[in-house]
Amino acid sequence: MFQRDRVFWLGSLQTSLVVFFVGGFGPAQPLLRIEQHTSLAIAGLHGTAMGIASIAAGFTGPVFVHRFGRPRTTWIGMSIFLVGLIAFVFAPAVQFTLIATLIAGFGTSTVINAMVTRFTEHFRENASNALSQGNAVGSIGYILGTFSVGTLAAFGISWRLALLVVIPIAIFLYSQSRHEISDEHTPDESGPQRGALSGKFWFAWFGFVACIAGEFATTFWAAALIRDRIGSSPAFSTITIMAVGTGMGLGRWYGPKVLKRFQLDSKLRFVIGLQFFAFSVVWFSHTLLISLFALCVVGMGLSMQFPLSSLRLIGFSDNRPDLAIGRSSLAAGSAIAGSPFILGVLGDHFGISRAYLMVPVLVILAFSTLVILPSQKVTVGENL
Repeated sequence: MFQRDRVFWLGSLQTSLVVFFVGGFGPAQPLLRIEQHTSLAIAGLHGTAMGIASIAAGFTGPVFVHRFGRPRTTWIGMSIFLVGLIAFVFAPAVQFTLIATLIAGFGTSTVINAMVTRFTEHFRENASNALSQGNAVGSIGYILGTFSVGTLAAFGISWRLALLVVIPIAIFLYSQSRHEISDEHTPDESGPQRGALSGKFWFAWFGFVACIAGEFATTFWAAALIRDRIGSSPAFSTITIMAVGTGMGLGRWYGPKVLKRFQLDSKLRFVIGLQFFAFSVVWFSHTLLISLFALCVVGMGLSMQFPLSSLRLIGFSDNRPDLAIGRSSLAAGSAIAGSPFILGVLGDHFGISRAYLMVPVLVILAFSTLVILPSQKVTVGENL
């Protein structure tokens, strides 16, 4: 029976803080582009910076966990994230916001990766529920980040200031978890998890890339799409993206309960199919209410793709979860670095609406990997 204990709430709240930045930053791309007078492609480089940071975090993560343990690694990541966050808030020029995004993105990925492997080890056979609902708590941070940025922008106040609210909360959480950090950690004598991973792992890894690319292409540029289709202001378009975060939160919290009788792959096929259907409605819609509802359903489809795809990778890793999640950051980083930038380039040339046709292509690729390589009886909890 899955019990939401102290480990669950601490890890989930830590995740919500870094996701607050993603929720506030991604939908604010139109605002940032206007401030800095850049093209869609240049603005998309912020996503590229986050992607590069995620790749770097994937390679350093297993080393950090081996040397410091997962609780300390999480706080190391949080500290780096806060440095990047503060730099981003007070750096107006695009070259400086790119560097700040790189630093904050490295910290963000370090925190999330440590949370995934810690939950997988701690909850074992209930890892799917823990990861999904933990990400649901994170979605609250995403929604609040989007709402805060959109609200300040609507009132003509610098939207970047909204991001500073995570600092006192992070300090409070640190004060509540100091005993975990003070616990002695003995590094494994065999060293960090390493070695070659199987061909099946890398094929599943490709499907993970497609899932994350579709998610970040959607969250980074959906505000621009709504503005193009409906003609709303940049600030209002940003607020509408709360619908995506709301759908993700609902899907992550209630999805494990609704789909509890389904196997891992069946759950993933269902949510990917739901995303495809809802995205089609968004793309064809020119009505605000329909677009809002469809974006919420898109969020439900996106909601469980990250935790379920992560569990597939761990299941194919031959009992090396830290290594698997480290390599998943390579996948996530490639997707985050590439998809928003490519979509931005396509948007500059063909318009954002036509460029957005890249998303259903990614959805089809992700679904195809599930059909070609089912996980069958891979059970994460029993492999650890």
